[in-house]
Amino acid sequence: MDDDAVFYQELPKVELHAHLNGSVSFQTIEKLISRKPHLNIEHSMTAIGKGQRRTLDECFEVFKVIHKLVDTEEDILMVATDVIREFAADGVKYLELRSTPREEKDTGLTKRSYVETVIKAIQQCKEEGVDIDVRFLVAIDRRNGTEVAMETVKLAEDFMLSSDGLVVGLDLSGDPTVGHGKYLIPALQKAKNSGLKLSLHLSEVPSQLEESDLLLNLPPDRIGHGTFLHPEVGGSQSVVDKVLKNNIPLELCLTSNVKGQTVPSYSKHHFKYWYQLGHPSVICTDDKGVFCTDLSQEYHLAASTFSLSHKATWKLSHQAIDCIFAPEAVKEQLRQKWNDLESRVLK
Repeated sequence: MDDDAVFYQELPKVELHAHLNGSVSFQTIEKLISRKPHLNIEHSMTAIGKGQRRTLDECFEVFKVIHKLVDTEEDILMVATDVIREFAADGVKYLELRSTPREEKDTGLTKRSYVETVIKAIQQCKEEGVDIDVRFLVAIDRRNGTEVAMETVKLAEDFMLSSDGLVVGLDLSGDPTVGHGKYLIPALQKAKNSGLKLSLHLSEVPSQLEESDLLLNLPPDRIGHGTFLHPEVGGSQSVVDKVLKNNIPLELCLTSNVKGQTVPSYSKHHFKYWYQLGHPSVICTDDKGVFCTDLSQEYHLAASTFSLSHKATWKLSHQAIDCIFAPEAVKEQLRQKWNDLESRVLK
């Protein structure tokens, strides 16, 4: 490993946009495939390799394949513990995982047991002494409409109260070309009122400006992607102004956007737009398994594409602590951890 790669690996990192099923590594997929040979699933169906591009539709097809492999509590426990350990091995010190609770009639998996199993995995890794603080965001899949969104909020509220601070918020995600966010506002407002933090996927595709404008009135606590918010790519200044006025951090996933073809190239990524404004922007992976990346690589890409020094990259990683959904005391502990590591990593 060259010195540069070592720096990004050792850099303490915060990951705030990681979908559980999209983060499943090649090695874990191997184990899942061997458990379910009857499905005839091949690796090429679960990941998008180097140099490959996929349309957004094709990316969502990949998730459907992974869901077939992960349909029992046992699968979820293995997947979640593997994902947590891998993030920790990559120098991630604080992780917010997100996932839509699913039920599988055939295996007896319920939405409640789905969330319970993810929480169990987080607790298990903690007991093993894995050096990472993990929290969970319960996800609303936008295609499932108002009623299911309300049920999901109820579930998230229950776990926020019973999980000892592990469930901290709600994610709105799913295929951006399906459904309209206006139908989900009552559920999101209810979640916000109950104390859950909101991270919403906004403007992933160009046609979502009106929806983004509406959802920004909540306002959310963080924005996922926000690819088409700014005027240079067909967004609007008034939408940008709302983001700036409320100081809403963006979760930016470079490789995911390039491989999913919503951004033409790394150099054209909207990270540059927000970073130049000095707006809080957090580098994330989105789906490290599907897009064959990790957070060290994403930082390396951002730094080399936009000519960030090691010091500027360190600052970017340190500022991500301000954007986490865990309480202030946790932020303080993380800042202390960064301070302790600074002289060793930033040599």
